[in-house]
Amino acid sequence: MLQAPESLLAPAAPMEPPFPDADLMHVVDLLSPRERARFSELRTVLQRDIRPLTPEYWNREEFPFGLLPRLASLGLGRLQTDGSSRLFTGLAYMEMARADVSLSALVGIHNELIVGMINDLGSPEQKARWLPGLQSLTELGAFALTEPEHGSDIAGGLATTATHDGAGWVLRGAKRWIGAGTIADFALVWARDTADGAIKAFIVETDRPGFTATKIANKIGLRIMQNADIVLDDVRVPDGNLLPGATAFSRANELLRDSRAWVGWQAAGIQLGAFDIARAYSLERIQFGRELACFQLVQQQLAEILGNAHASLSLMVELARIQESGQLEMVQSAMAKSTTTRLARSSVALGRSILGGNGITTDYEMAKLFGDAEVLYTYEGTYEINSLIVARAVTGKSAFV
Repeated sequence: MLQAPESLLAPAAPMEPPFPDADLMHVVDLLSPRERARFSELRTVLQRDIRPLTPEYWNREEFPFGLLPRLASLGLGRLQTDGSSRLFTGLAYMEMARADVSLSALVGIHNELIVGMINDLGSPEQKARWLPGLQSLTELGAFALTEPEHGSDIAGGLATTATHDGAGWVLRGAKRWIGAGTIADFALVWARDTADGAIKAFIVETDRPGFTATKIANKIGLRIMQNADIVLDDVRVPDGNLLPGATAFSRANELLRDSRAWVGWQAAGIQLGAFDIARAYSLERIQFGRELACFQLVQQQLAEILGNAHASLSLMVELARIQESGQLEMVQSAMAKSTTTRLARSSVALGRSILGGNGITTDYEMAKLFGDAEVLYTYEGTYEINSLIVARAVTGKSAFV
């Protein structure tokens, strides 16, 4: 009697999806060979060593200080100063968000608003003092602009004051939603000079008398990021703590333009993270005797998540090209931020739906992304404000007031 070959009797090995990294548009191929190799290492480490550890920190609203040396070894503390292309920097932010949105927020703020600000606007002495520690992630800074009563209207409403009394500066006021505010070594505080009304920036070490930072707890998203309420009660800083290149709000606006672009990369990353989780779950979960991935409705949702993610990613690749040419304007950043975060909200909702009841517990990660997406939708300029920036640019009419 003939027998079937042994290979035909053995159970078939699980088939690897044709696009294991979900890069249907081969975006990574746009990088140089050197940056492609660096990106591959970055993605591997983030998915293998970082992502599995984050849910418990997220649940407890704790910051994982022990992960900072690993992130520093990947060069994530010096993306603004190491000569990386805009595309690589953006894809690094994307992969950070794919692993954990809170840590991507830390890395993005650190590079775009702290390292970038001191490197571009600081004095030689300020650069020598702070950049080495920042680049190695052994020191952290906080960007203190938003206030309890002034968020979207901060440009005209900023109430924190700085008064020069002949011996230095005295800062008075309050800030809110300041990322890393409770763990930073210093804050970059924007305040209005009482003498000339100009908005200026100061390095304020967090151990100075009169500086207090209180953690904002019970957030539904970005729970690893230690946001803070900051009070400046007659905090004194020397003249050397004034950033010489940050003596007008226009410089803050340039930083906000770039940071809004960074959030677009986060939005692309969280969508790819949602796809990763949903696809893996759909291939493992058995219902009605079949994997969820076999059902048409689930396949449609997976395809929509991935389509949203790649629409976002393609928009960000174009934005990186514009940044590289030095032509980036606020309207482009605003459109990218509002569009990608709107799509991210939709994508994580679809992902949560695929997981059914398991989608509402962080044991399966999707609930974590679901909460984080809400923060992306709101911070660095709300969805509505960024939409109005775009509409003002194309109509010539302002609808802000």
